[in-house]
Order: sequence, then structure tokens, then C-alpha cells
Amino acid sequence: MDLPQLPDDALSPENVKRDRAAWARAFKAAFGLLGLLWLIHGLERLLDTPLRAFALQPGKLEGLIGILTAPLLHGDLAHLVANTPAVLVLLTLAFYTYPKASFRALPLIWIGSGIAVWLFARPSHHLGASGITHGLMLFLFLLGLLRRDRIAVAVALAVFFLYGGMLLGVLPREAGISWEYHLFGAVFGGIAAWRWWALDPRPPRRIYSYELEESDDTDDDELRLPAADRIEPIWQGPQRHGAGAQVLPFDRERRSRPLDSSPPGDGDTRH
Repeated sequence: MDLPQLPDDALSPENVKRDRAAWARAFKAAFGLLGLLWLIHGLERLLDTPLRAFALQPGKLEGLIGILTAPLLHGDLAHLVANTPAVLVLLTLAFYTYPKASFRALPLIWIGSGIAVWLFARPSHHLGASGITHGLMLFLFLLGLLRRDRIAVAVALAVFFLYGGMLLGVLPREAGISWEYHLFGAVFGGIAAWRWWALDPRPPRRIYSYELEESDDTDDDELRLPAADRIEPIWQGPQRHGAGAQVLPFDRERRSRPLDSSPPGDGDTRH
């Protein structure tokens, strides 16, 4: 995998300060949206004015407003408390790790899941931020599989460890739970991951000494051995050694004489 190399000043005070500022911005954005959820719920209880009319009602014209407002509403305090940690954690991780992709993915998950619920869900009042959290969870998990850099994989593992059980929430298991919102939120979270997985630049990483390979820029011509002007045979006969050289004759008769294979007699000597 070709990842940009971590610069020498990556851990400098300026870069550490910049990274902390990115975390702070992501947390503030997530906390701001979460604060809006609590503010709406508090006003609803304080004014004793139920806001079920702004819930998403599938197939009804008056329910279209719920595409925008349903994720901001919750049935009771327990419902809001249950969604609070997931909203804060998932939004913070998304805005910090993938700021460009997340600011596009969140509206897609929000609007896309709402439209799909209005078109295909069972008649009821659908409300709550669970569709958003399911979409963000699958969005972050799939980005880890698609990008495969260290930060993406770490975030994907953390998200799956904390909220992997959300995958079961897309099934119709409990009465009164909008599993359709969960399902379509996850679907559009997956679409967002597939569509914008490469939108944010890959983070640089430190290159360790054992990963370095010496670059060999030597030209092939420099490695080629010089050709010999004249190739001499290994043996050229007497002419190579001059007139004083003598070649010993080969005694063919002696070498072709048959060997005596008879057993030695009493007077023979064995060596």
C-alpha cells in the first residue's frame, strides 16, 4: 500500500496542537447536534407539547415533514438517553477521521433513510436518531475495509467493538422499534462509504528502518560486463606453447592390451 511518509516534524508541538484542535472541532460539532436533541426534548417536556405530529408517517403527506424532523425527536427520556452515547461517539469519530466525507454522508443518511422509511415502512410514527447512528456505524466500519490505512482500520475496529450489535437492529425483533429506520440508515451509510471513501486524504505514517529498501538507480549498462575482444580456447595444442613444446604420444596398443583375469598361482605375488 502506498501511503505518504510521516514527515519529520509530525510530532512537533504545532502539529500536535493542530491535531487536538481537529479533535475539538469534531467533538463540538457532535456535541452541538446532541445538544439540539436534548433541547428539543426538554422544550417538549417543559411546554407539555407532544411533537408526534412531526414524526415520520409513511405514506401520508402530513408525514413528509418527518423526513427532516423525525431524527430530532424521541419518544421518552429513556429513548434519548439510549441514543446519546452513540450519537456523540460516532459523530466525533466521523468528523475527526473523515471530515469531508462525513459532512456529505450525514445529510445523505438523514434524508435518504427518511425518504425510504416514508416509502416502504409500516404505518406508524417513526422517530429517533437510531437511523442516523446505524448509518454512521456502518459508514465508519466500511471505510476501514475500503481505505485500510491504520487510522481507518483502528476506527472501524473500535466502532465494531462498541456498536457491532447494531447490525442486529436492522431485523424486526421488538415491537415499538423502528427497525426500518435502522435498516435504511445502514443502507445509506454503506452507500456513503462506497461513494466517498477516497474523498479525505490518507494520513501519513511513520516509516521505520526495517521497511526501508535501498533504491537501486544503477543503469543496466553499468552492470553489464565488458565484452572480450578475443576469446581463446582452453587448449590449442603444441602451437600455443611454441616450438620447444612436446606432446606425449598416446600408446593405444598398451592401453588396448587385454588384462589377465586368471587367478594367481602359488608363485604369484599379490600386492
